[in-house]
Amino acid sequence: MKQLAKYAFFFLAGWCSIGTLAAQDVKTDADIDLPEGMVLPMDSLLSEWITQTHVTTNTDCQSLDVNPVFPDSVYIERLSRIPAIMEMPYNDIVRRYIDAYTVRMRDKVSLMLAASNFYIPIFEQALDAYDLPLELRYLPIIESALNPTAVSRARAVGLWQFMLATGKIYGLEVNTLVDERRDPIKSSYAAARHLKSLYAIYQDWTLVIAAYNCGAGNVNKAVRRAGGKTDYWAIYNYLPRETRGYVPAFIAANYVMNYYCEHGICPMNVSLPADTDTIHVNQRVHFQQIAAYCNISIEQLRSLNPEFKQDIVPGNVHTYALRLPLNSLASFIDKQDSIYVYRADQLFKNRRTVAAASTPARTQAKAGTGERIRYRIRSGDTLSGIAERHGVSIANLRSWNGITGSRITAGKYLDIYK
Repeated sequence: MKQLAKYAFFFLAGWCSIGTLAAQDVKTDADIDLPEGMVLPMDSLLSEWITQTHVTTNTDCQSLDVNPVFPDSVYIERLSRIPAIMEMPYNDIVRRYIDAYTVRMRDKVSLMLAASNFYIPIFEQALDAYDLPLELRYLPIIESALNPTAVSRARAVGLWQFMLATGKIYGLEVNTLVDERRDPIKSSYAAARHLKSLYAIYQDWTLVIAAYNCGAGNVNKAVRRAGGKTDYWAIYNYLPRETRGYVPAFIAANYVMNYYCEHGICPMNVSLPADTDTIHVNQRVHFQQIAAYCNISIEQLRSLNPEFKQDIVPGNVHTYALRLPLNSLASFIDKQDSIYVYRADQLFKNRRTVAAASTPARTQAKAGTGERIRYRIRSGDTLSGIAERHGVSIANLRSWNGITGSRITAGKYLDIYK
């Protein structure tokens, strides 16, 4: 996983015969409906720290202002040369989606080509783990335009655009503080499991892709309305409007990610982030606490850990993995006692214990009287963690035990008064 982190903070079997589907076999709309992920604005992706830091304009490549015009035979031949097990036919609808990417969306394609350097290795590893076709790695291009924080109108989230219920079915935690649909690695493995489950139902990748977009219920309804036919193009007109363009858009995405050079599109330059690794956190910590001691910006922390929605790692609930650059990771390990204490009362206002008007127990605690507990310090313990577990303040712990700093030693005892 450490090597995988170089490509993200958290980014083939056989040849298939490609035929041409006659345009008249499918009823086409005057204007195609682009799937929502294709038209998501680039503003949010451009504002990402990783994009601002590691993606720059390519000055070594001369992009063309006008998209070259090719005959249908060229598109058919190029699609046939993509190493894929999935069917990638060509027709007028597929051509329109290719034109959408190569004409109207040239700038977005240039940015997505750069972002793919971060995310495609993650997608490939997850797909390979479940023995799925690697051409599915381009599905998030349609879903989210490779933006890990993308949110659709229907509240689908992340690179793979999981709805809340579906994400939870596949083990993605979602609550007020954490949304693992935004985690590139966890969401990719969840998507792979979901795709494998859909293939077990349909045994046809075009239907799987359609069901990924609109749900199995809508695909099953379209099959029934088409008289039981299970060919995507036979049920095309019975699918929801956006889903009709989903498979053609997927074919077009595979095409443009393989043949962008032929259309005069230059990928933006990209430099890979520094090596990162994870540390398991079992106490609550705020990004501001980490940034103050570990020489890392809040923006970088958010980019490396997009699943933490409120800049809080709720390690007091259960253990979470926090991703950091290696130099920041060393600082976190050395200074964690100070990190957990820094501005804790300001950053975690919901952690207060509010006393009633009469506080004799509180007065006893300050004086070091009342019920005494002898606590033996274990390896990995910190003053802040011990204080939180026992419902006392760090200041009282120091006062009761004559501690001036934050350093404690495993095997020794602390007096704690309840």
